[in-house]
Amino acid sequence: MLNKRYLPSITALQCFEAVTRHLSFTRAAEELNLTQSAVSKQVAQLEELLQHLLFRRVRRRLQLTPAGDLYLVEVRKILTQVEMSTHYLRSYGGETEVLRVSTPSTFGARWLVPRLKGWRLRHPHIHLDLCNEQEADDLLQGRSDLAFYFGQGSRPGTECVKLFGEELVAVCAPGCLPEKPFSDPTQLSELVLLQNASRPQAWHDWFDSQGYHTEHSYHGPRFETFYMCIRAAQVGCGVALLPRFLVEEELMEGKLVLAWPHAMPNHDAYYLAYPEHSAEVPKVRDFVSWMLEQIDSPVQP
Repeated sequence: MLNKRYLPSITALQCFEAVTRHLSFTRAAEELNLTQSAVSKQVAQLEELLQHLLFRRVRRRLQLTPAGDLYLVEVRKILTQVEMSTHYLRSYGGETEVLRVSTPSTFGARWLVPRLKGWRLRHPHIHLDLCNEQEADDLLQGRSDLAFYFGQGSRPGTECVKLFGEELVAVCAPGCLPEKPFSDPTQLSELVLLQNASRPQAWHDWFDSQGYHTEHSYHGPRFETFYMCIRAAQVGCGVALLPRFLVEEELMEGKLVLAWPHAMPNHDAYYLAYPEHSAEVPKVRDFVSWMLEQIDSPVQP
């Protein structure tokens, strides 16, 4: 349960945010249709609650303190979320439901999103709220109704439905390959091995699965997401090790080619998870059933 003693009012947060933009209590008061003293009092009460000064005066000008800077980031997120939620309810009332789904960003953009038209046609009154947050407790704390994730099929307090596995293939732009074919896969390091931050062992394991080892397995530019690796490979930055299903389109169109024919099956897989207590919630059950239909189905045009 939230402790109301430590919850500031929305008015106090609005006053603080307005003052940070104008760096003036007077102009913030004008924007909010309040008196200057009322705005000043709200900020003072906020500082008392936080036990930190949010502003300081330097040569008669207001400046945010380090604590104020930190707090501002979170306050803007909160006010934006409240505004979005208010607009949503004003627009849709009780006629629709919202289903919050978290997903890895590249998986969501390249595999999930192209299939969402089918969901919309079948369930027009259930609106999806997609995000790429991947905190382990998102589901259990109610921030998401369902979550796609890659890994093992076991998470405390959740039901995990296996979707499919993956094969990792080495791909690059067509112009990157030399005229004379490589005689062994370790020669790919001559083209630069593009690293993915979420799979630091990937190149080492890929070489090892063929009985090869190279000191260059961990060397090369590092990218946060698969999408960035895909783009880097497309523009000729090097060779990327990627799940084949994420680059099937580029391979078919010739924008990427296999730099070496070996495909390494991964021991992990993609799962769809939801809290155990949500198993009989209709919108959750409907999404899981629909998703299982999509695994072997082509994308609707």
